[in-house]
Amino acid sequence: MILRPPSVPLITVDPYFSLWSPADRLTDIHTCHWTNRPMTLQGVATIDGVDYRFIGNKNIPAMRQVSLDVEAFTTTYVFEAAGVELTALFTTPILPDDLYLISRPVSYLEIIARPTDGEEHSVTVKLSASEEFVLHEKGQDELVAETVNIEGLSTMKMGSASQPVLHCSGDDRRIDWGYFYLSVEGGEVEYLPREASDDGMAYLCAKACIEDSVLFTFAYDDVESIQYFGNNLKAYWKHQTPTIEAAIEEAHKGYLDVMDRAKAFSDRLFADAVRAGGEKYAEILMLALRQTVHSHKLVLDENGEILFISKENFSNGCAATVDVSYPSIPLYLLYNPELVRGMMRPIYRYAATDEWTYDFAPHDAGQYPLVNGQVYNKNRETGEMRKDGQMPVEECGNMLVMEAATAVASGDASFAAAHLNVLEDWVKYLVANGDDPEHQLCTDDFAGHLAHNCNLTLKAIMGIASLGILYRMLGKQEDAARMLAIAKEKAEGFLPRARNEGGSYRLAFDREGTFSLKYNLIWDQLFGLDLFPVHFREAEINRYKREAHAYGTPLDSRRTYTKADWLIWAGTLATNRADFEAIVDPLWRAYNESPSRVPLTDWYDTVTSAQCGFQNRTVVGGYFIQLLAYKGYMTVD
Repeated sequence: MILRPPSVPLITVDPYFSLWSPADRLTDIHTCHWTNRPMTLQGVATIDGVDYRFIGNKNIPAMRQVSLDVEAFTTTYVFEAAGVELTALFTTPILPDDLYLISRPVSYLEIIARPTDGEEHSVTVKLSASEEFVLHEKGQDELVAETVNIEGLSTMKMGSASQPVLHCSGDDRRIDWGYFYLSVEGGEVEYLPREASDDGMAYLCAKACIEDSVLFTFAYDDVESIQYFGNNLKAYWKHQTPTIEAAIEEAHKGYLDVMDRAKAFSDRLFADAVRAGGEKYAEILMLALRQTVHSHKLVLDENGEILFISKENFSNGCAATVDVSYPSIPLYLLYNPELVRGMMRPIYRYAATDEWTYDFAPHDAGQYPLVNGQVYNKNRETGEMRKDGQMPVEECGNMLVMEAATAVASGDASFAAAHLNVLEDWVKYLVANGDDPEHQLCTDDFAGHLAHNCNLTLKAIMGIASLGILYRMLGKQEDAARMLAIAKEKAEGFLPRARNEGGSYRLAFDREGTFSLKYNLIWDQLFGLDLFPVHFREAEINRYKREAHAYGTPLDSRRTYTKADWLIWAGTLATNRADFEAIVDPLWRAYNESPSRVPLTDWYDTVTSAQCGFQNRTVVGGYFIQLLAYKGYMTVD
């Protein structure tokens, strides 16, 4: 990989079990959680009796980092010292087409040693994982640790003494319940208590001599994962494997097979992405995949149906947020549409409760990991929901597009059929309110309320058309024709009202000369509906290129910041490869040069490349939209 990752993924299982290195070299700084809060993992190689660090910033000499490469599921570092080359492969095999592997909370680190000078060397590797893996803040609770018996492995587990399972929710929080497991083949694991360590933190430490290679695993059993309308749900993997010990043993025995599968998936993805959008686009997808998948938790509800619960990272911690799911779906439409249904189920469940009294779709279904009903713009003391703080056109359109896209991608509209009544109600709202939306929020709520938002009208039109697609798939041909005719009429009415004198199209109907990334337009292209003429897309692309700064085109004419997901959606509107690369390649430069060393941010400044907000969000699944368009999966017959 030529791209310098702003932050490097190491362990990527779920929003709590997440480890990154925010530096060019793994020895430059301590590892951290995706929030950039400390989550210390130290690695020391003892070569012929001399210690060298290769993970973390411990006060001993560092091995020289020779290279770094990031693939879809594996991050590979190569180090050198004292005549020995050390290769460290961090792999979390969360293949999006395998529900069990997405959920299984086991991550690998294989370390390979080979001489570079033709001599024999004694090499021992020691890993030390701190109490920060199991506590929100170090020192907040007493710890328990014990040896675990797993055939062929040395294993210990560590956790908080109080075990307050699912006791809280929020954004900038680490887990403080459940147990972390450290395992090694052919070595030993021990517990280092606080009073015996140099920094006052407790550690699990695994040590092994290396002849050729050694395999370590990191695992986390969170006991219970999600509270869902009052019921505590276990992770999906627990419905197939009885214990975490069995999952760890299985992971070790299946390592070579899983690595082959992960490598094949990654290679195929990279080749497809290069053909779809170029090597820079492909490298962005390599970084995005693990981030988006592990920003969810996969569980089964009480009926055995899949729930794929997102966490709105570095925003407000909302769970199952509709306007976070909507931009993330391209990856899942490509590889596993059932996961999109798993995003929508909590919203349908909440919308059917007595608490939700509005005739439009909710924003979210809780705050992670407590999915008990919407928290966005809700007074927690009184339970009152602020109507002016909702996103009525936004969320109705999002749910309808998600339903249609999932039905088309899977060739099955039965899930939509089970929710047809509420979808029809939401379309009624869009027909009545979508032509010229009132003063309200859209998904870009950080920009504030806006009246007459052209993007919201496009969202409404695509939502209406989406019901037409669903009707057609359900054999309701007259209803389909009627709904698509309404969408076409509204599209024709949109163009003259939104057009600038120069030929591009406005941010808001009443703001001559302005512009915005018309990301919602992409579904007309993907579905092949042709509600809008090609010259609309061409005019927009020309405007985006004129407005671009060094690191991309702003979201709209109000500020210099942009949203990376919408930037790629806008680029996908291009009718030729050169224009796509002109829009999207600056995003590669932004990540490559950004001073903000965080997991991929989707909100950054196009002049400086610095992060404005947001990091490690699932919306980077939306970066796959150009690949989705290239594959042609979404065209409606």
